[in-house]
Amino acid sequence: MEIIVKHFDELSAWELFEIYKLRVSVFVVEQHCPYQEVDDADKSAYHIILRDADGIQAYARVLPPGVCFDDAAIGRVIAVKRRCGLGSRVVSAAIDTAREKFSARRISLEAQVYAKSLYEKLGFTQASDEFLEDGIPHVKMTLEV
Repeated sequence: MEIIVKHFDELSAWELFEIYKLRVSVFVVEQHCPYQEVDDADKSAYHIILRDADGIQAYARVLPPGVCFDDAAIGRVIAVKRRCGLGSRVVSAAIDTAREKFSARRISLEAQVYAKSLYEKLGFTQASDEFLEDGIPHVKMTLEV
């Protein structure tokens, strides 16, 4: 499996189409959550793609400090096949990207509550009470790097 890290400006139209198709299929359709999934934050993000011969298998985006949080941020984490290590791999690559591209000392994210343990295994700690984001329970989490 190949890990690809590209800034928005480096993505081909085909890659961007694949990313948006996957994100909308999970975050809007599968989760029955109508919201503006494609947003302006994408333009300042690094996009982390785990790809094999069948296409994108996992994805995350890494945002610079000041876009969503004061810290660098990870978001839109997706693994096509769940509970087989792809989520951990893509989040680990996102952490490395935040450190490399933004010299991040702290990384923030908003985790869906059901996925909290994935982030805890990678060193993130809960930094807020549970809250609803687009009708789905979330918690803010941070990682000191």
